Amino acid sequence: MDHSWSPSINVDDEFEKLVLRMNPPRVTVDNASDKKATLIKVDSANKRGSLLEVVQVLNDLNLIIRRAYISSDGGWFMDVFHVTDQYGNKVSEQNIVERIQQSLGPRGRSFRSLKRSVGVQTAAEHTTIELTGRDRPGLLSEVFAVLADLKCNVVAAEVWTHNSRMASVVYITDEANGMPIDDPDRLANIKQLLLYVLKGDRDKRSANTAVSVGSTHTERRLHQMMYADRDYDTDGVGFGSTSDRSKPLVTVESCADKGYTVVNLRCPDRPKLLFDTVCTLTDMQYVVFHATIIAEGPEASQEYYIRHMDGCPINSEAERQRVIHCLEAAIKRRTSEGIRLELCSDDRVGLLSDVTRIFRENGLSVTRAEVTTRGSQAVNAFYVTDASGYEVKSETIEAVRNEIGLTILHVKEDAYSNSPPQQTEKFSLGNLFRSRSEKFLYNLGLIRSYS
Repeated sequence: MDHSWSPSINVDDEFEKLVLRMNPPRVTVDNASDKKATLIKVDSANKRGSLLEVVQVLNDLNLIIRRAYISSDGGWFMDVFHVTDQYGNKVSEQNIVERIQQSLGPRGRSFRSLKRSVGVQTAAEHTTIELTGRDRPGLLSEVFAVLADLKCNVVAAEVWTHNSRMASVVYITDEANGMPIDDPDRLANIKQLLLYVLKGDRDKRSANTAVSVGSTHTERRLHQMMYADRDYDTDGVGFGSTSDRSKPLVTVESCADKGYTVVNLRCPDRPKLLFDTVCTLTDMQYVVFHATIIAEGPEASQEYYIRHMDGCPINSEAERQRVIHCLEAAIKRRTSEGIRLELCSDDRVGLLSDVTRIFRENGLSVTRAEVTTRGSQAVNAFYVTDASGYEVKSETIEAVRNEIGLTILHVKEDAYSNSPPQQTEKFSLGNLFRSRSEKFLYNLGLIRSYS
């Protein structure tokens, strides 16, 4: 038997796995120490991405992080999270311990940094399409119209917009058999037509296509996609951007005596805020050594002591400004602009194409969307503004509800939405965007005339 060393083995990775096996993560859930929150304590051998993996588990369990104390100097990290459920109640142990231990163990999933504008990947249950491009009114309607025409059923999707850019992860199956689409020629055709829609006549930054394999974490992936698409670039904020009045306060300062860079952040609190900021610091190749998070009121405060992966702090003004802009973007990507419309109905092929077409015909633009299928039910949420980015008038909303169905589409209050400003002088661009969008798709041969 040949026992010679194989160059394909990463010695550092194997050593890290050995350390984790010898020192498995210890997770405890404490409901006695705090009157208002549950304390989740995590002790583990330190590895790159440990903090993000723990925060992601808490995020996926829909837990609200009220406070957090993080320390990962040396080869060990110790985190304490004060959490509640979405209603402000303490949480029971349930499967929290097991989920965190699995995420931190030697078999924990690593995050891939993938760069593409239109990507397709196939999992066991569905095919995943990733889209990035310039945001514009009616874009989502055009995307769903293309997929419906190509006999693709959308089973889930999430869409973010920020700073004139759009990113989306869409999960599809074959309309005929409900199976993933894996035919290379068909996938190539889907990608090419979607790319054509995304580019339109203005966008030159989304001209690449790629195919990847494996599974993905939707929100994690959306952060990666928007970061790669440079939505933090502040050279001109266009359609779909968040109002400046919600702009977070981010400072980046040197802590020379300890060799750290200190990042302080203040902004209105909302769910998943910690996840969003930790994602960005990780994507930018920074390591969080210490952190204090306080989010027990309407405002959240976060303080991070960070270094580069090579152990160096930030040492230039340009890099300092880039960190500020990237963290601001990470926070504002998920800050929801517009009125929240919730749709619940029997799922059917083409439902999203029809609903978003009605939005477009009435001059509504989708700034964010969450599409899910629960059994035979479609449960979708859309944040909408008018085509100019202003708040939609109530008569327009009622007209849309009447057309889609009053019992199907509801207006919901969202405590964490950032409503756009009231329009002082109403003018409708709905017909203009409708005619341009329909002409565009009609010329592709993808839709019939709706006139």
